[in-house]
Amino acid sequence: MSLMAGLARAVPTRKSAGGRGMVQQLTLDNPAGWTTGEDIIGLSTDRAMKISTVSSCVEVRSNSVAVLPCYVMNETTKERLDKHRLARLLWGNVNEAMTRFDYEKLMEANKLLRGNAYAWIYRDRGSGYARELVPLPPECVTPYIDDRGKLWYVFFHPRTGDMTRLDPQDVLHYKEYSDDGIEGISVLRRAALTLSTAQAAQRYENDLYQNGGRPSGVLKTNTDLSGVKPVPDGSGGTKEMSLRDIVRQSWESVHSGPGNQFRVAVLDLGLEYQAIAPSNADTQFVESEEVRVADICRFFRTPLHLVYAGKQSYNSNEQNSLEFVKYTLQADVSQREQEDTAKLLVPSERADGLRIKREMKVFLRGDSTAQAAWYRAMREIGAYNVNEIRALEDLGAVPGGQSRYASWNYGPLADFDRLSVIRALGREPEGEN
Repeated sequence: MSLMAGLARAVPTRKSAGGRGMVQQLTLDNPAGWTTGEDIIGLSTDRAMKISTVSSCVEVRSNSVAVLPCYVMNETTKERLDKHRLARLLWGNVNEAMTRFDYEKLMEANKLLRGNAYAWIYRDRGSGYARELVPLPPECVTPYIDDRGKLWYVFFHPRTGDMTRLDPQDVLHYKEYSDDGIEGISVLRRAALTLSTAQAAQRYENDLYQNGGRPSGVLKTNTDLSGVKPVPDGSGGTKEMSLRDIVRQSWESVHSGPGNQFRVAVLDLGLEYQAIAPSNADTQFVESEEVRVADICRFFRTPLHLVYAGKQSYNSNEQNSLEFVKYTLQADVSQREQEDTAKLLVPSERADGLRIKREMKVFLRGDSTAQAAWYRAMREIGAYNVNEIRALEDLGAVPGGQSRYASWNYGPLADFDRLSVIRALGREPEGEN
């Protein structure tokens, strides 16, 4: 369904005649006002994503969250409810335009780049059950607290100028680091200085390449170049240009650029070219680039090897990947699970112990050795049976696969003495039943 049609049916909508300024006037109790990450740091998300390390970090983080299977579990019985009413939303299309993967990836990217990810929950008017999840542009949503201390979300439609007040129970809100627990602060804002330095370095590298990758130089001549000369201006007329600029432009048009660095120079009028040796800053450019990459990865909490940087060692990369799952993704997943459980499940379902979970073991699929060891250990202690293991590998059940097995080498500590005698004698001790 259309976003505005659903919002119009869900809650009253007010027309903002003054555009964005009117929204700010109506939310004066929001001390932060109506601002976006781009207004604060002066570096738009589009420009930030042109920095290769930022783009890689966002891709790694968003893809990692998007591939996680989502399901409903009864925490009391540990049973997965595959036929729950939320099945279509959790592992199908969340709305008419997005699959679950597209939705999760967009929400994670918004959270990282803008600090907040919002999705409006379109509910069935009769039952109150969630029917669709519609991501909202973070720059068009602002949370505020009214005079009675209640939290609301105001959505400003960028095309129509309509302003809609949304109840928090109808808005999924995932946030980055927050100072107040209400609004998140984007990684771009926190890493503004590092990203600005990286952007400047990228421009420098581009300029260096465009100039042929060679150091600049000086053209010397005994001829007086202090005068001016009329030259065509490209529109049929003429303009005055200094002789120095004419010589400089002529030289750059022939010898500047990646395709001209080895052309033979022909000098007249007593011109002499003298190259300037590269500075220490130029020779240390590659080393400083590695430092900037590491800084950006630290802000995004992403291992260097996942953005194809740093020293590549299998053992260290494997450990870094585990830490990435434990200390980066686990936090993202926990926040999503708690937010989804609180707002997509109705109170009676939560009271019955139902929770929305994500399957973190999907990351074991990349390491067949670790995965096989895990399955073997879980089967030997009786935690998994063959059919449960096959289900995790997307395979069907087999006859007898439901049986559980455990080693007879283990027993309860309370019976340790008696079991030790049985093992030594091969039978029950005399006098024992």
